[in-house]
Amino acid sequence: MAIGERIRFFRNLRGMTQKYLGTVVGFPEKTADIRMAQYESGSRTPKADLTENLAGVLGVSPLALSVPDIDSYLGLMHTLFTLEDRYGLTVEKTENGISMRVDSRKGTDAAELSEMINAWAEQAKKYHKGDISREDYDKWRYYYPKYDETSGYVRVPSQGISDMLINALKKEQEE
Repeated sequence: MAIGERIRFFRNLRGMTQKYLGTVVGFPEKTADIRMAQYESGSRTPKADLTENLAGVLGVSPLALSVPDIDSYLGLMHTLFTLEDRYGLTVEKTENGISMRVDSRKGTDAAELSEMINAWAEQAKKYHKGDISREDYDKWRYYYPKYDETSGYVRVPSQGISDMLINALKKEQEE
């Protein structure tokens, strides 16, 4: 799905108009809807700073907006083939239908992807059991990996906290 389609998807999910979203991200009210329509149609592509801004307003990670282009079934199939080559994704036909899994023994990339998909499966299970709301589930997905407690990703502290810690360490060393 192209970035424009993702913008439209999240804008509609949040109940925003093109004009509203465009004005909130800084376009003049007179042209805000036109500019957003250009991005959503794919005739323009937002630069990184605008993508960050749009993601903030839409309440998602910028990564949720810039997913691979899987607009056609053939494009999707080749994306899946690439996942097989790079991450050890396997497909098998079972009595319950088609299943895909990651063989974590296929290397570091496969093991990492396997952990991520397992974390996703855990969140999906919580949602389907009623332990978390759809809103919490979507928040987990659309901000991934921010709210994933199982992730090996390091959460970077804000600049203010980082500065405070550095100053405290410097002060401690001076004493």
